Amino acid sequence: MSLPQLKNDTLLRSFLRQKVDYTPVWLMRQAGRYLAEYQATRAHAGSFMALAQNPELACEVTLQPLRRFDLDAAILFSDILTIPDAMGLGLDFVAGEGPRFAHPVRTEADVMKLSVADMSRLQYVFDAVSLIRKELDGKVPLIGFAGSPWTIACYMVEGQGSDDYRLVKSLMYSRPDLMHRMLEINAETTALYLNAQIQAGAQAVMIFDSWGGVLSDSLFQEFSLPYTKRVVDALIRHNDGRQVPVVAFTKGGGQWLEDIVTCGADALGVDWTVNLGKARQRVQDTVGFQGNLDPMTMFGGEQAIRSQVRRVLDDFGPVGAGGHVFNFGHGISRFTDPAAVSILVDEVHTYSPQFHTP
Repeated sequence: MSLPQLKNDTLLRSFLRQKVDYTPVWLMRQAGRYLAEYQATRAHAGSFMALAQNPELACEVTLQPLRRFDLDAAILFSDILTIPDAMGLGLDFVAGEGPRFAHPVRTEADVMKLSVADMSRLQYVFDAVSLIRKELDGKVPLIGFAGSPWTIACYMVEGQGSDDYRLVKSLMYSRPDLMHRMLEINAETTALYLNAQIQAGAQAVMIFDSWGGVLSDSLFQEFSLPYTKRVVDALIRHNDGRQVPVVAFTKGGGQWLEDIVTCGADALGVDWTVNLGKARQRVQDTVGFQGNLDPMTMFGGEQAIRSQVRRVLDDFGPVGAGGHVFNFGHGISRFTDPAAVSILVDEVHTYSPQFHTP
C-alpha cells in the first residue's frame, strides 16, 4: 500500500539531531481519558480491549488529540501489554484497578511454557498503524511503541501493577535463570512486534521501560538494559526511504544515562527529575532527548504552565548539535483540562524557535 508523504518531519529530524526551526512537541498518553471524545469512543467500544483491538476505533482515538492541538506527532493508541496478551496470559482491564492477567507467570513451569508470540495475534495493531498512516495523510509522523522486556516481565509476573514488585523481584533474586529466559523471549517478541509496526507504517518507535527505575544499580544493567539493547539492535532502522528513529525511555533512570545511551537508541526519554542541559553534557550530545515537564504542572494555571515550559526549554538550551522533542516526563494525567494542553503546545511553539539557529 502506498502511504502519503510526510509534510511535517520536524519530530523525526529532532530525534536524529538534525536542524529544525522549532522544538516539536507531543505528549505521552495524548490520546486518552482527559479528552471527552475519547471517553465517548471508549463507552461506544464497551471496553478498553474492544477499543484497542478495533483498528477503526483505535485510529479514531489516535487522531482525536490532533484535531484539538497543534501537535507534531501522533502516537498509536494501544497498550504495552498487548504482547503478553498475545502470549496467552489473558489480559483484561478491570474498572478502577487497571490491567490484570488471568494467567500470570509465577513458577518454573509457567516460564518454560512461554514462547515468542505469534505476530498474527497482533494483526489488529498493525492494521491500526496502516489505517492511521492513511488517515493522517502525511500531516505529522506516527510513533509506534512497545514496553521494554523488563517492564513487560514485571506485569507478567505480578499479574497487574505493583507497589513493591515483590513477586517479580523474588523470581529475579531466587531464579535469575528463569528471569533471563523470560526476558530473552520478551526481547525477541518485542523486536518482531516493533518491526511489524514499522513495516505497517510507524515512522518512529519508542520503547517504554516504565519500571526500569525500580531496579538497583547493577541489576538494571543485568536485567533491563541488555534486553532493551537486544530489541534496538534487531530493529529496522530505515523504511520508506528514510531513517526510523528509536527512542528509549526509562522512568527513574536518570542516574544511568551514560549506560542507557549504549543501547543504541537515537534519543532518550527522561523523566522530570533530570536536568536536560546536564544530561546533554553527560552524553556529549551523542543522542537526542525527549521530555521532560512534570505532568502535574498542568494543574498550576496558565502562568505556571508557560513558566515551566520555558524552564524546560531553557534547561536544554541552544539546540546546536543536540536534538530536543518536548514532552512530559511521564504520561498526562486523566484529570488534565484540555485547555491546559493548548497553552503548553502554544508556549513550546512560540518560545522555542530562539533556541534553533537560523
